[in-house]
Amino acid sequence: MNATLLGMLLGFSITSTVALGQERWPVPDWQLAPDSNSAAWGEVQAYAFAPRNDHTRAGVRTDALLVIRDGRIVYEHYAPPSSAATPHLTWSISKSVLATVLGVARREGRFALDDPVARYYPVMQTHPDVRIEDLLHWASGLAWQEDYEYAPLKSSVVAMLYTRGRGDMAGYTAARRGAIEPGQRFLYSSGDSNVLAAALRGIVGEQGYGDYPWQALFIPLGIESAVWERDTSGTLVGSSYLYMSARDLARIGLLMLRDGRWQSQQVLHRDWVAFNRRLFTHAKALPGEASPGGHWWLNQPLAGSGRPWPDAPADTFAALGHWGQGLYVVPQEQLVIVRYADDRDAQFQHNELLKRVLAVRAEDRQ
Repeated sequence: MNATLLGMLLGFSITSTVALGQERWPVPDWQLAPDSNSAAWGEVQAYAFAPRNDHTRAGVRTDALLVIRDGRIVYEHYAPPSSAATPHLTWSISKSVLATVLGVARREGRFALDDPVARYYPVMQTHPDVRIEDLLHWASGLAWQEDYEYAPLKSSVVAMLYTRGRGDMAGYTAARRGAIEPGQRFLYSSGDSNVLAAALRGIVGEQGYGDYPWQALFIPLGIESAVWERDTSGTLVGSSYLYMSARDLARIGLLMLRDGRWQSQQVLHRDWVAFNRRLFTHAKALPGEASPGGHWWLNQPLAGSGRPWPDAPADTFAALGHWGQGLYVVPQEQLVIVRYADDRDAQFQHNELLKRVLAVRAEDRQ
């Protein structure tokens, strides 16, 4: 069954119309702007696709870069073997997409932010005070070390994804001890995200869980490339293992840019998008690091700091992933930017990419 027919059966309007009023929509696919891929993008291309030492894996390595302005493609480039059709591993962008799927369930009235997680995932009864909202803020209070391949012996996330926790990632996380009262401190945790993925299972029911992200979000938005892995227990690996093409991921960005609306359908309540974009203040500012919102990342200052990305507008927000994956939304400029990558060092800077893209936008106005 194709996406259009199934979308109709689900009650969503998926038509061949590319604009609603003055808005452009990628239905069935993105339009190219008349000036797409012009010479003005030279500085962006030079930064994103600079020559790199593939032996040492040093430097910036971009696999895909896509820029959408006002609902149309203005820049698109891929480094082989990636192409417009390639579903790329999104890493922790998966977390923000999971939050978007949960937003649909919230619109359907299936849960509230202050509900205890244990109501939907009984394994969390050992931590009865942890709420859905706490998990969305990465503030469960559970002891966790989000160290990666450079510190594997003490890493909670490596153990969860690859060793003793891989069969039941949410269960592994729920078995962690409580280190602090829930909701009182931001501590980035892929475990929190996988407990959310297990809670979603209880929220929507066992029978509908496997297809829910598709029925609730992907099909209505015309996303056809999504692949989402599960652990042995059958729970979606909400922290890490969603694959999607750049053009399809940009649809999530456009949905968020337009406050949860897709054409005439309010897929997410506006207040859910506002929650995603609301700063969680119980966090420490780190140089160049974005600030946490509701499972999205914000360009807003925490106490004692400036904006994480000073050359981007304050309303910029993003879904970010390991090794340089990024979905950036810049409402002030009506921009959605997708970057897929394989960065193995700290040379890539979010602010530098955003600055160069915004410079092209400024030239367009002149």
